[in-house]
Amino acid sequence: MLIWPACVGQETQSHSELQQTMKNSGSQVRLPLHLPWEAGLADGNPFLKVVVFSCLLTFGLGKLEQPEISISRTTDESVQISCKASINSFKSVAIHWYRQKPNQGLEFLLYVIATPTHILLNEKHKKMEASKNSSASTSTLTIYSLEEDDEAIYYCSYGYSSGWSKIFAEGTKLIVIPSDKNLDADISPKPTIFLPSVAETNLHKAGTYLCLLEKFFPDIIRVYWKEKDGDKILESQEGNTLKTNDTYMKFSWLTVTEKSMYKEHRCIVKHENNKKGVDQEISFPPIKKVAVSTEPTTCWHENDVPALQLQFTSTSAYYTYLLLLLKSVIYLAMVSFFLFRRAALCGNKKRS
Repeated sequence: MLIWPACVGQETQSHSELQQTMKNSGSQVRLPLHLPWEAGLADGNPFLKVVVFSCLLTFGLGKLEQPEISISRTTDESVQISCKASINSFKSVAIHWYRQKPNQGLEFLLYVIATPTHILLNEKHKKMEASKNSSASTSTLTIYSLEEDDEAIYYCSYGYSSGWSKIFAEGTKLIVIPSDKNLDADISPKPTIFLPSVAETNLHKAGTYLCLLEKFFPDIIRVYWKEKDGDKILESQEGNTLKTNDTYMKFSWLTVTEKSMYKEHRCIVKHENNKKGVDQEISFPPIKKVAVSTEPTTCWHENDVPALQLQFTSTSAYYTYLLLLLKSVIYLAMVSFFLFRRAALCGNKKRS
């Protein structure tokens, strides 16, 4: 959730214009409105974010949440993007909708207080419509007859303290797929897990869990880590989302300190194509349990065998990766040698 206070004098005029537009409730058509501060906010300017959070205290302002991180639809379909609000007197609050296309600033679309409002397409048909359900404290943006140009991140927001500031939800990415594009039936993230090696835990007194997610679409994905019975999100790292043919893959890893090696951890994956719409929870066994089970003097129990097999698999994969990397380096050196040799021969022929 983002909060934008009117700390810059130039914003005052824009908000007054917006408020004047809101008062004109007789018109059903809302034209796009660009605010001066939107480009900086959309670009993720660090200075602006500092200003945002230093000008207001967030406690007690309410919040907005967009449950879907992404929604995929084909062209000519319709889509509904929802926004859940935790705001006092939601019934009388105006919910605003914005969008951000790639490499562009935020664009104001329309707002809704009580009566649904819409934007027309060719002055005849509805293109977008914003509505509210006061009993459920939700607002919905509906977009009709989707085109590829509709692909963007859509945000809901509301003005706090008579428009002096704005609170934004995290946004929902709309992906518009050409109608002739065929995707696999199951395009949810497919996890493969790797456990830390015994050498790593003994040498560094820490261990790294690795979660590889493959063959998912679209590329919008959220990965975070927690202890098995904990609610706190742990600090972790992740790689870039990489495209492989028509789907994507991503790495995420968690480094566990020595004091947490006896605890079980879980990797939680949020994606629109998860089965039944439920977040995936991938369990990782305690590192110390796996490390102890590999000691020669330890009796192996039946429950320890799967973890031990997984440990051997991850260790083998590690050395396989090293071998492939070495082969790639040798191959690159050979190709470079022949290319330079060929260039030298061509140069000698030209001089002769």
